[in-house]
Amino acid sequence: MKASDSDSAASGQAGGAHARVDGDSGRPRGKSDDGRPGAKGDEGRPRGKSDDGSPRRTDPPAPRADDSSRRGDDVGVWDDGLIARRVSENAAAAAAEQAGAREARGPGAQPAATLALDGPLRSRLDALRELVGLSRTRLDSKTLAEAGKVLDEAASRRRLSGRHTVVAIAGATGSGKSQLFNALAGVTISETGVRRPTTASPIACSWSDGAGTLIDRLGIPGRLRRRPVQSPEAEAQLQGLVLVDLPDHDSAAVQHREQVDRILTLVDAVIWVVDPEKYADAMLHERYLRPMAGHAEVMFVVLNQVDRLPGEAAELVLDDLRRLLDEDGVALGEYGEPGAAVLALSALTGEGVGELREVLGQFVAERQAPARRIAADVDAAASRLRPVYTTGRRAGLSEEARDEFAARLADAVGATAAGEAAERAWLRNANRACGTPWLRLWRWYNDRREPPTGRMRLRPPADEEATARQRVEQAVRTVADRASAGLPVPWAQAVREAAVRGAHGLPEALDELAARAGLPPGKPPRPGWWPVAVLAQASMTILQIIGGLWLVGQIVGFMAPNLGVPVLLMVAGIVGGPVVEWSCRMAARGPARRYGQDAERRLREAAAGCGRARVLDPLASELLRYREVREQYGKVVGVG
Repeated sequence: MKASDSDSAASGQAGGAHARVDGDSGRPRGKSDDGRPGAKGDEGRPRGKSDDGSPRRTDPPAPRADDSSRRGDDVGVWDDGLIARRVSENAAAAAAEQAGAREARGPGAQPAATLALDGPLRSRLDALRELVGLSRTRLDSKTLAEAGKVLDEAASRRRLSGRHTVVAIAGATGSGKSQLFNALAGVTISETGVRRPTTASPIACSWSDGAGTLIDRLGIPGRLRRRPVQSPEAEAQLQGLVLVDLPDHDSAAVQHREQVDRILTLVDAVIWVVDPEKYADAMLHERYLRPMAGHAEVMFVVLNQVDRLPGEAAELVLDDLRRLLDEDGVALGEYGEPGAAVLALSALTGEGVGELREVLGQFVAERQAPARRIAADVDAAASRLRPVYTTGRRAGLSEEARDEFAARLADAVGATAAGEAAERAWLRNANRACGTPWLRLWRWYNDRREPPTGRMRLRPPADEEATARQRVEQAVRTVADRASAGLPVPWAQAVREAAVRGAHGLPEALDELAARAGLPPGKPPRPGWWPVAVLAQASMTILQIIGGLWLVGQIVGFMAPNLGVPVLLMVAGIVGGPVVEWSCRMAARGPARRYGQDAERRLREAAAGCGRARVLDPLASELLRYREVREQYGKVVGVG
């Protein structure tokens, strides 16, 4: 029967009628060639009779497409007449009888238990969800789309049955996947033939009840849901299996390939069917097997049509297939190791089908496929996200980089020059307080004689301001480069943007800060020994005055001549004054240096605080966020 036959038959059953439209002639099946009522079947015989005239069973009407959604599971009869026409009458009657029994007890059936995941996998999913949340403002939605889809599909699968395993059969045109599907079901369900493509829509076959919601998730309508031949052995061996026959992945019809790609992301496992002619097809390996290499534990690779290979050719082809899978990165489940199972069989002759059924039954009985599929999806998403979360290089902002940034800002505000100026101011104040009156008078006279144009600045204020701004900008760029070194591109960009935002207004803020934190107003403080030095300098001046007046008195005859004492007093005052001044200057160097250092330290601390608040703290926030996402990413990939 062609695809059009199947569709028209299904549509007729959905309406409850048994009259079918022949796909070749377009005439109603209930009429003969000349239009007379005859209710003939495919061969022109009466539909209610068999070839020998005995009564023939009519096909029961198929359930409507909304039956499964209304009941919540798949307890209806999945039969559109194909089984009745292609299996023996006894097998079909037994299948219809068992299906009727299931339908009778369907409304009272218990809902299937939802999928339960182990603790480590739940932790990985929680970490992936946290990772996506922390990254939304740093990464574009396209980068996080796959991770978000994995979370959505994992949440959707966890709400559905955990007692069922959905396995898709995928393959290329002519690989015999539909034959294998029918061989596993024990009944011809999926259309086979030489016309390509044969399978136009995915068909589901379930070995037990309660899988309706799982099939609904795949978007397979009720008219394409089937039941296998029911037997105690098959029921026990494949209990919980939901088998899906997919269209050809290399079909010429685009919608067929789209259906394959969509369903492959939703099933728990997949059986890849290859044939001796196309097992090395580049499209299969590059588009599907290589990207899905991490899903090896939920993959079966079946070499079909081995009956066409003579002698040891089947083993040679199977070995070459294993070699290609190894090159694709697909781990092979050999010697008890986890990985993809590779089998050889012939769906046409039945050779090897029993082995596949046994392996598949054991795989379904473990009930681990859904969790393994989710874990593989998480691994794939984490692998694709690796470039945006880790580069293998150490990242962060060292103390050396912080200190260098603070030093650059201090240089921009002239902290060193301010300290030196403070030191000179302290020394000048000491000289004024402790210097000889005559030397101070001479300095005052020289200052008055010096023209105003004699003091010229080495650089105009505008140039100084421009240079300071350039130093600040250079300091910000340097610290941003240091902080972003070793980060993935998105996070490095975020760090640089944070530095640029913090640099706005930083030169002006530093100027205001320098004005407030520079030299304190008024004169520098005086140490305790200054009054003693001033008193000693005053004594030396008094001695000079007394000695001078004494000599003048002797010259004018007012006093008796005696040159020794007044000369001695004058010499003591003249020599003692510079000695006191020099001593004070030596003693003032330490306090002056400390005063200048204190002024420089205050300005450096103020500049460092301003730079930290405006630049370093935002950078630290970005680096902390990156550290958090790195920790979450480590949990996603299973690394502490």
